[in-house]
Amino acid sequence: MKNNKKIGVFLGKKFIRLITLLVALCIVTFVLMELSPIDPVTAYVGASSKVSAAQRELIAEHWGLNQPPVERFMCWFKSIIQGDWGTSLIYRRPVLEVIGEKFKASLYLMIIAWVISGILGFIMGIISGSNEDKLIDKIIRGYCYIVISTPTFWLGILFIMVFSVKLGWFPVALGVPIGINAADVTFWDLLKHMILPAATLSLIAVSNICLHTRQKVIEVLDSDYVLFAKARGESKKSIIFNHVIKNVSLPAITLQFLSFSELFAGTIFAEQVFSYPGLGQATVSAGLKGDVPLLMGIVIISCVFVYSGNIIADLLYRVIDPRIKGGEIA
Repeated sequence: MKNNKKIGVFLGKKFIRLITLLVALCIVTFVLMELSPIDPVTAYVGASSKVSAAQRELIAEHWGLNQPPVERFMCWFKSIIQGDWGTSLIYRRPVLEVIGEKFKASLYLMIIAWVISGILGFIMGIISGSNEDKLIDKIIRGYCYIVISTPTFWLGILFIMVFSVKLGWFPVALGVPIGINAADVTFWDLLKHMILPAATLSLIAVSNICLHTRQKVIEVLDSDYVLFAKARGESKKSIIFNHVIKNVSLPAITLQFLSFSELFAGTIFAEQVFSYPGLGQATVSAGLKGDVPLLMGIVIISCVFVYSGNIIADLLYRVIDPRIKGGEIA
């Protein structure tokens, strides 16, 4: 009962911090959009369109762009509280509808990349840590150091050049084949368009979990209870499966949930390179075309998504560390 109360207090504090963070992010995003040289009306009608000044004023009035910035922000804020997220200037559709469609496409991509990077990084970390300073350890560490400093967009372009252009194994871009009705798109079509973006995100994200797991494995192997297990005659394989994996798995899972922010940021770059129709591409389009309602909605959704990963990680720490479980959570 006492532990449940502590968890409730912990979640209550986290919720208050989330609301504060959301308000601050929305204000900062709105101010930055106001200071940017992008004209939403020009972005709406197109730079090459011949629109008179009177027509531009009517368009600005229709979207509420002729109002003072503070008044526009307060109007948007009141609408959000009432459940109305506004209408996207780019897509001419409700913001929630656009975000739901784009986030669904990005979520599949992020889940695949998140699972692959977690499993692959964990296995590589176990192998590297249990073979400290051997050839396999040096190879894995070298790979991680190279990949962690490699820009996502550069790796994506390299994959396109090799696997799409030269070998022709996968499509160059987009999320579905061109010229095919949505009803005729098969699961294999979706998977083929998703493989290269997911591989790009996975290979970039694998380094953090691998290096972290490697260090934890080395610490466990140097511990007293592993030394005692060796003295009892346990084999290296038995020690790894019975002691190492058990002690490093939860910290690795926790780190994976903390990587939500990096995964989301990487998705934006990957979707731009592969022209993948997800939330990342919508974010860039909203920013470049001055679509404030859509951009603000994406900021809220992305903040909640990343913050949820942090909360899960914090809760997992209660399981891992008895000092946190027995004491008060900050």
